[in-house]
Amino acid sequence: MSPISIVLIGFAMSTDAFAAAVGKGAAMRKPRLIDALRAGLIFGVIEAITPIIGWLLGRAASQYVQAFDHWIAFGLLGVLGAHMIIAGLKPDDETEGDGDDDAGEQHKSFWTLAVTGFATSIDAMAIGVGLAFLDVHIGVVALVIGLCTMVMVTIGIMLGRALGAVVGKRAEIVGGVILIIIGCAILYEHLTAAAAVG
Repeated sequence: MSPISIVLIGFAMSTDAFAAAVGKGAAMRKPRLIDALRAGLIFGVIEAITPIIGWLLGRAASQYVQAFDHWIAFGLLGVLGAHMIIAGLKPDDETEGDGDDDAGEQHKSFWTLAVTGFATSIDAMAIGVGLAFLDVHIGVVALVIGLCTMVMVTIGIMLGRALGAVVGKRAEIVGGVILIIIGCAILYEHLTAAAAVG
């Protein structure tokens, strides 16, 4: 997998966390940089760990599915991409009444942020499963996903009040499209390589 594809996956995986961060930032009265950095670090670490877990699970099963592993990667990326696009197109009714009071939002506990971070990183675990069937260094991919998520969440919280949830939704749609494109590229590479060998 090319470095560009890895960076694109990192960006795509961080868009749902960015959408959640924009919503949280919009609910805060005056998000502080230290709060945004703290949330970004928590989200980034969790988002970096989950694809490794998925990769380990996929690795355990890889010997049984080597003949059609590229189809699995394509399917997972396609389904996740479509899910992100659909989620991005849905009206966001629930996040409006999400905030407690402003002071409570300013001082979110570690566990609240961790649970939110885990909820937005489930797709990264599925990506890890798909990557187990490809020739890719999972540590590099996990690091890139974690760094992209940390930056995107920090920016999302700081911009949340000004931009609202609309930008976050659009980011999720873009991330979904990127995942579908990468899935198609992986399938194309494997099929053309197989045709060349044949």
